[in-house]
Amino acid sequence: LSTGGRDSIVVNHDVRIASHNVATLQSHTQEVCGLSWSPDGTTLASGGNDNMLCLWDAATSSTSRPRFCLTEHQAAVKALAWSPHERNLLATGGGTADRTIKFWNSQTGSLLNSIDTGSQVCALQWNPHEKEILSSHGFARNQLSLWKYPSMAKIKDLDGHTSRVMHMATSPDGCTVVSAAADETLRFWDVFAPPSKSGGKRSASDLSRSTKSKKISKTMHIR
Repeated sequence: LSTGGRDSIVVNHDVRIASHNVATLQSHTQEVCGLSWSPDGTTLASGGNDNMLCLWDAATSSTSRPRFCLTEHQAAVKALAWSPHERNLLATGGGTADRTIKFWNSQTGSLLNSIDTGSQVCALQWNPHEKEILSSHGFARNQLSLWKYPSMAKIKDLDGHTSRVMHMATSPDGCTVVSAAADETLRFWDVFAPPSKSGGKRSASDLSRSTKSKKISKTMHIR
């Protein structure tokens, strides 16, 4: 278990033992606002208010340095999401002065793509069934946006929140996403379609019609 805070430090814990603090990682110079382990457990990504993305090896000790410190973002890096489809593919989102979603190869540290979303990126979630990624945003629309990867063609904007959408989580079946915003509401969205029985991919014509035909709905609103 890894934690980060306003002291700019990342702490790795082994919760199975009494002396659970196994490593204290220091590279950020401001508050740590995002942490995410890769699906294979080999790499920890950390994002900070210092506009920096750090990638740490799982075996990192307190005296180690990050594998990479990446400084391409121009604002705080809070949104972090590892692809379930491609190993070593990491998506990150920048704050108000940055507004971009960036894609990285975590093994080489190379920037694969960057797209300007037009607003602060607060959170990211990959579709576990298809190569799509969902982003949540702040001012001015406070929307969720669904994108096709790797083309980053926008499929749909989801409106409803009235303040920035800080967090998202995907249901165990991989179909529903819950969003939590500064407007003090939770909203549940049927946004990720279940895998098709044929196992085939959607065609280009399907994608072009998706803004009209894709079943995306807000199913519940909790205050």
